[in-house]
Amino acid sequence: MLKKTLIASYVSLLVIMGAATVVEKYHGTDYAETYVYGAWWFTALWAILAATAVCWIVRRRMRRWSLVTLHGALLLILAGALLTHLTGRQGMMHLYPGEKTATYVVADAEKTPITLPFEVRLDSFVTAYHSGTTSALDYRSHLTVTERNESRSVVVSMNNILSAHGIRLYQSGYDPATGGCTLAVNSDPWGIPVTYTGYALLFISLLWMLADPKGTFRRLLHHPLVARPSMIMLVVLGFAFSSGAQAQRALPDSLADKFGQLYVHHNGRICQMQTLALDFTKKLCGKRAFEGYCAEQVVTGFIFFGDDWSKAPLIRVKGKVRDRLSLPSKVSFNDFFNPSHGYQLGPLVEEYFRGDTDKLHEEAMRYDDKLQLILQLREGKLLKVFPFHSKTDGLNWYSPTDKLPDDMEEERKQYISTIFSYLYQDALSGNYDRMGETLDKMLRYQETYGGSSIPSDTKNKAERLYNAIPFATILFMVNLFMAVVSLFVRRFSVFVLGLSWCALTLCIALRWIVSGNVPMSNGYETMLLSAWLIATISLLMCRRFPIVLTFGFLMSGFFLLVSHIGQMDPQITYVMPVLNSPLLSIHVSIIMMAYALLSMTFACGVTGLLLKKHTGYLHVLSQIFLYPALATLAIGIFTGAVWANISWGTYWSWDPKEVWALITLMVYAVAVHSSSLHWMRSARHYHLYMVAAFLTLLMTYFGVNYFLGGMHSYA
Repeated sequence: MLKKTLIASYVSLLVIMGAATVVEKYHGTDYAETYVYGAWWFTALWAILAATAVCWIVRRRMRRWSLVTLHGALLLILAGALLTHLTGRQGMMHLYPGEKTATYVVADAEKTPITLPFEVRLDSFVTAYHSGTTSALDYRSHLTVTERNESRSVVVSMNNILSAHGIRLYQSGYDPATGGCTLAVNSDPWGIPVTYTGYALLFISLLWMLADPKGTFRRLLHHPLVARPSMIMLVVLGFAFSSGAQAQRALPDSLADKFGQLYVHHNGRICQMQTLALDFTKKLCGKRAFEGYCAEQVVTGFIFFGDDWSKAPLIRVKGKVRDRLSLPSKVSFNDFFNPSHGYQLGPLVEEYFRGDTDKLHEEAMRYDDKLQLILQLREGKLLKVFPFHSKTDGLNWYSPTDKLPDDMEEERKQYISTIFSYLYQDALSGNYDRMGETLDKMLRYQETYGGSSIPSDTKNKAERLYNAIPFATILFMVNLFMAVVSLFVRRFSVFVLGLSWCALTLCIALRWIVSGNVPMSNGYETMLLSAWLIATISLLMCRRFPIVLTFGFLMSGFFLLVSHIGQMDPQITYVMPVLNSPLLSIHVSIIMMAYALLSMTFACGVTGLLLKKHTGYLHVLSQIFLYPALATLAIGIFTGAVWANISWGTYWSWDPKEVWALITLMVYAVAVHSSSLHWMRSARHYHLYMVAAFLTLLMTYFGVNYFLGGMHSYA
């Protein structure tokens, strides 16, 4: 009866948490918080699970101290969460410049005011920007805190909190119209210390579990089956490419390259025009080039030979839009305009804005975005290539069609508004030498007036090298092909995997240099990191476990393939201010390590089900991956909780990504309890379970981002 109650409460929590994330999507966060996460019965269900787990541990007479402390840490974390739920208070404080207050409003239905043991005055609110851009670097509230007639000045910003008397203030929001700010207030003097103690004990216990010479993990490493070689059957994927040919007027390669060296304010940062050209070309035709023309030639083609390039079939059309408008598979800008009906996408776009967001109208919006991008380029709006330091607005970059600052000299205004006209005339007349001289002068102008916003030579070289090599595209094809080759030629395969690892390392390093931040802030970058971690694990383990070499090629190739074809944005941008924390690197890298290891258990599971002869060997190998995967996943989740507490004032907010990460941890944790769950001792049952469990990981990584949303949508 005890075991059945334990299993029933465990499964119930998994189902309820998963369902609650869907409920939140359709009914809102407040609804889910009130009727699920904050409900008494949800707390009671956790209490039942904890109580039955303790009784089961006592009945089983658990003697290994690493496991005792591990389960004790989990109970301590639950106790801390209960204390936070019962005694913690969260609220908001709104301040305007010069305003004082000693109260905040609790986030409850009554909006209860609570008195603080100190007084806070907002002196000023400042948004700091990256030099020469409108991309926010940080949000800073300059405060004066008065306590017992003593005042001190403090700055509250993203990842920099004010803490006093067990009460912490966080930067939450601001009002640009008034210069006011919103501070989140958290009072949790009992829950946080208990929870953090649980986190620390959990971290120690997980490492102890892996290092314990008498523990299960260390015994698996010396299992007699792991020395046996094994084989795996894989499917070879084929890829077909097609292209047409049609001549367009374009600048010579050397001149287009010189144009690509100009600096431009693009995507929230200052970079070379080459990057804008690549993003523009990939947005239009899904490739880095078009029929032999490089990206710089495509962009300059639309700028200087717009009529010609408006007829070029760059845009691939498919789906319902193609059927509705009776278009060919590849169309030009002009093909969307009909002499009798005008702009063919117009009615579909209007329907979208009226609220009809079915698939047809969503597709129409995507194609409309591409056409608007062409129009913005031809109108000069994308060409923010002229820096100027205004006395009122500071350093900004302007396009020829922007409204220029009042304090700009008339001579410079004339230069900015007419220089592209001269370039246009030289392009049409074929006077490329003079055009090159003009571009050289523009570059010197930028370097003279761009100040600190101009990227360093190191960043420029790194970005040009990164732009020159489509790392993900090349490596996914190489790795998937080598997954087959590695079955027959081992030494050569190890060498190729090493080269692939070096190329991935270079790719990640280049993105790091260009952005100035650890590349872990979006889906594309975490896919690259996952592939890199898998390759690293495979190189370290392939000598002991030969089959890992094939798994490494297969899974790293899969992650690179997803990064290549998925709807992720590979553009390099500045990170959000809240992500500007060293804890981001720790949290994401540990989580990605866990995902990489769990993907290897999936590979073992599929192979074990297909090749029954080697199912026992793969059972052992999968468990060798599973134990460190659980350890890193748990550490990653709770490292993220600490980061959330520092940034948002709450270590657990039941965000969909948090919930599904916890579900994934709990689902995979079942597989290491074979002593209590006898059916898990069967290799076949184990592999079936691990393949099914992988669905929770996919939901955590992809499903939440694309279907559920939440605070982690940027990930």
